[in-house]
Amino acid sequence: MSGRLRVFLGAAPGVGKTYAMLAEGRRLRDEEGLDVVVGLVETYGRRGTEQQLGDLPVLPRRTVGHRGTTFTELDVHALLARRPQLALVDELAHTNAPGSSHDKRWQDVRELLDADIDVATTVNIQHLESLNDVVEQITGVAQRERIPDEVVRAADRIELVDLSPQALRTRMAQGAIYPTDRIDVALDHYFRAGNLGALRELALLWLADRVEEELADYRARHGIRAPWETKERIVVALNGAPQGEHLIRRGARIAARVHGDLIGVHVRLDDGTAVREPPTLAGQRALLHELHGGYVEVSGGDAARALVDFARTESATQILLGPTSRSRLRELVSGSVINRVIRLAGPIDVRVVPPPEPGLLAVPPAPRRRRPAAVPARRRRLAWLTGPAGTAALVWALSPLRDALALPGALLCLLLAVAATARLGGLLPAAGSTAVGLLAADYFFTRPWHSLAVARGADLAALLLFLAVAGIIAHLINGLARRSQQADRARAEAAVLARLAGDTVDGGARALPDLVADLRQVFGLEGSVVLVRSGPLWRPVAASGATLPQRPDEASLAVDLGADTVLALRGPALTEEDTRLLGPYVTQLRLARERERLAVQAAAAETLAHADALHTALLEAAGQDLHAPLAALRREAAALPGPPGRRIAAETRRMERLVADLLDLSRLRAGEKPVLLRPTALAPVLAAALADLPGEQGGVRLTLADGLPPVLADAGLLERALADVLTAAARPALVDAGAVAGRVHLRVTAPGPAAEGTGLIVARGFVEAMNGELTAEPAPGGGTAYTFDLARAPGAPQR
Repeated sequence: MSGRLRVFLGAAPGVGKTYAMLAEGRRLRDEEGLDVVVGLVETYGRRGTEQQLGDLPVLPRRTVGHRGTTFTELDVHALLARRPQLALVDELAHTNAPGSSHDKRWQDVRELLDADIDVATTVNIQHLESLNDVVEQITGVAQRERIPDEVVRAADRIELVDLSPQALRTRMAQGAIYPTDRIDVALDHYFRAGNLGALRELALLWLADRVEEELADYRARHGIRAPWETKERIVVALNGAPQGEHLIRRGARIAARVHGDLIGVHVRLDDGTAVREPPTLAGQRALLHELHGGYVEVSGGDAARALVDFARTESATQILLGPTSRSRLRELVSGSVINRVIRLAGPIDVRVVPPPEPGLLAVPPAPRRRRPAAVPARRRRLAWLTGPAGTAALVWALSPLRDALALPGALLCLLLAVAATARLGGLLPAAGSTAVGLLAADYFFTRPWHSLAVARGADLAALLLFLAVAGIIAHLINGLARRSQQADRARAEAAVLARLAGDTVDGGARALPDLVADLRQVFGLEGSVVLVRSGPLWRPVAASGATLPQRPDEASLAVDLGADTVLALRGPALTEEDTRLLGPYVTQLRLARERERLAVQAAAAETLAHADALHTALLEAAGQDLHAPLAALRREAAALPGPPGRRIAAETRRMERLVADLLDLSRLRAGEKPVLLRPTALAPVLAAALADLPGEQGGVRLTLADGLPPVLADAGLLERALADVLTAAARPALVDAGAVAGRVHLRVTAPGPAAEGTGLIVARGFVEAMNGELTAEPAPGGGTAYTFDLARAPGAPQR
């Protein structure tokens, strides 16, 4: 006999594990009359936990001394002597103080269980050995106290004490978990909402795995082989056929709809033959990984039985099979795998998924001019095998009827054989049948018998006429086959073009990877890739196929898409008809590349707009924060007598003006402040700008040309820009203006190098907002010339 273990599992400290354990202990004592003893509990001063402890009997702790420090630990011997029916022991993952009988508390609990004492305990998910590194990656905190997973998994009952991340953070903020001085640090680090959500999900997944293990053990103990549909599991059978990718995608869609698992299975036959792995399996494994599915290989002498046995082991609910690739003869000899899977599957659903319809994309090759119509190789081989031999056999079979049929009758029968051969294998096998029939008819049906000599002119004429008619019939049948192939290709081209046009009308240019994949399938290429030049190298941005050219010079055909982008194709040479059909794809590829470029620009513009909005908000907040101290500084400056007060007041006004300029410039760039462009005379604007510079007008001299035309500008912005430049420029400064080539140049010439500072940057922004330009260049006579290049107002006279 041994005791039963009950574990209260939590995702994080503070979710209420100890509270739940004490509540369960009180319930069992009050309702079922059990003898419950608290072996050890950590309340950490939490009021709710202390109230829940209440009047439960608490066993005194054992004192352990180590290096001058005293520790208290669980008194296992006292519990063994007391022998309660249920012992409550907190913090199962705790490490005991040196000198204890066991290193870990879970070892103390195991001793109690061996003594037939039931134990209820608590543990957090971060202490489980298998999850320790994952928890450290999530929280950034390494856990020193760990417990083997099997200790917790062996519990008779595990109860998850759950609490939402927001509720746990609220408890933390209210001081219900940690002392006040630790709350802010905890909320900003370990107890972040993202960390708590990840830990909660980790605990649920770990507990779900444990439940699944228990269910599998129960099924094994009771011999239950039929699947229980507790969760959908889709098994996809992969034999290396090309349509495996289509099968995987279909299974992934089914699994996504029912929130189930996807497993790809490849059966290796252990019949003693060394079979090389199909090359397509590697790509199918990668596709399964992309679609969050698993891949398994099993061995067996019977592929159908091995597949069904695996599906039963995994409690699969569905098996997906592709169409058989076996010939009918092989199915008659060795049986159908699909039929055997259906017979053996029992309650497991079996789906046979048809292959994708190639007619939607694949375009048959155009028949070549002045060449026989293309015939499938299998039919052509069959025609060569049966046509000439069948014709010779027909003549031999008719030879006993030589007197009744005569030569004309035999030749009519041979024309039927030639027509059938032409219909089956094309022009060349029909020509072979015609030659064999001509010689055989001469041998069996012309005098002298059984020789190739022809004694009568009528017989020779009949043979030559047979040769001509047979050639005409074969040629006509070949022409009909060519017309049929041309019609099939025209229909396929029309379907492809209609699909391209329909996609363009519905949603604009198609995605680049889809176009590249369609292109490869349409023309039957080995690989197609869009390459973009990146310095001396070429970088693929969309590709399809197994063998891809890495550079344009490695391709069978390369098409320039513009902007250092090339479409590279590898495969059979394209015909003139293929090249004509390639044109719409090239156009679509260019549109797709342009759309990608515009999407990148739109994303960059959105990011820039967001940054501008944030910049404006920050400047407005800074302006509001600076307004009060600047106003106070101005009041204090007014109270100071003499020049110091005036200088402080002037600098304060300059700072206020700079803050206002920065705010307005940010609003201009964000589009929140309108620019009112209208004909503006320069003289009043200059006078207002100088008036805004108290005490500094004396260092500025104006020289304006007579008849100066008005400019197209915002008078307020232009005044502030002039004031900022005049403030930044050294003294004495000269201001002159004149019309130059349909524009108006306003120039401020000042000694010294070009000024640098926020004021000049703001002024340049104001001028650019008015479609002008502000430059700072060395002046011809020395110093710096600040030039405002402004547009002449419409209707102003040209000078």
